[in-house]
Amino acid sequence: MEKETSNRNRLQWHSAFFAGIQIELEEDSSKLIFENEHQLTTKPLGIDVLIIKKRSDEVINKNIGKIFRGHNIIEYKSPNDSFCIDDFYKVISYAGLYKSDVKNVDTIKATDITLSFVSRHYPRKMMKHLEIIQNMKVLKYTDGIYYLLYGMFPMQVIVTSELSKENNFWLKNLTNNLYKREEAEEIFLEYEKHRNNKLHKSVMDIIVRANERVFKEVRGSMCDALVELMQDVIDEKFAEGKLEGRIEGLLDQIRKKVAKGKTVEQIADELEESVENIQTLMDKIVKKSS
Repeated sequence: MEKETSNRNRLQWHSAFFAGIQIELEEDSSKLIFENEHQLTTKPLGIDVLIIKKRSDEVINKNIGKIFRGHNIIEYKSPNDSFCIDDFYKVISYAGLYKSDVKNVDTIKATDITLSFVSRHYPRKMMKHLEIIQNMKVLKYTDGIYYLLYGMFPMQVIVTSELSKENNFWLKNLTNNLYKREEAEEIFLEYEKHRNNKLHKSVMDIIVRANERVFKEVRGSMCDALVELMQDVIDEKFAEGKLEGRIEGLLDQIRKKVAKGKTVEQIADELEESVENIQTLMDKIVKKSS
């Protein structure tokens, strides 16, 4: 169970979310520019997703984009994570940095910036804090979408677990919490309509990896294209297992050769490995024993 949780944590949720939000806003995509991990400064500090309207007067029709203005900052939390109070202030600071990082003063107007907080779970503590401390009002706009009123910028919280399948199918299913065979079959049927689209494939790949058990159960009823996608995941995990087994075998051989007093160069020559690889593995042995 611990290893399974670790594997889930390593999944590229943000990349899948970037693809997913482009799918959700597909009807309005001609009006928008999407930027993934927009860097705010020369130091490693960046916005998860930045969406810029090509023309500020364009109206976005999709429910998650109704709030959009010229510059739209989106912070995303993976399914195992959730927003805390300090996350809110961090994103506010991102907005301030983004507004001020221009050549000419006030090029980007504060009234032309929106913030979106996207999470699998409703951030109860953060919302309560904003109502009590910041005197903001939480208004439910529609299923899974909450507007934060009276703040510095127009803001919304998107709770993906509460979104409707009819309006936001892929964001709702971007989760590691699928248990029913029927859910997996429904997702595969929807994916089949878009299997040649790289955005859909990116989202589907993460959903399959995060919910491997339930998708294994429905392999027999899948079409060839979906079996191939599932097989890619299985083959990769098998390759990872073989690699881990090979490393453990090398570590055991290195331990024995070190006990005989052999040098790094001698061990590398006998095992037909590079000196750098052997040194890395020896460092790993030392770290484990310390």
